[in-house]
Amino acid sequence: MSKCKNKMVFEVQENETIDQCLDRIQKAGYIPVRRTEKPIFKEVKTGGKVDYEPAGRQIVFEAKLIEN
Repeated sequence: MSKCKNKMVFEVQENETIDQCLDRIQKAGYIPVRRTEKPIFKEVKTGGKVDYEPAGRQIVFEAKLIEN
């Protein structure tokens, strides 16, 4: 008897599109239920001042197991 997780978290990889990530989720036997995005900032030092500039975003999908 093997146990599978009912919920998993999938992150869109650096060189992956959202569609490719969704295909990966489906192949793993899950269906996405929530999408969250987090901004990624980088420090930029100009003179003696430190500023934060947007450098990208992290997209994460929460998925639940498809029940057959």
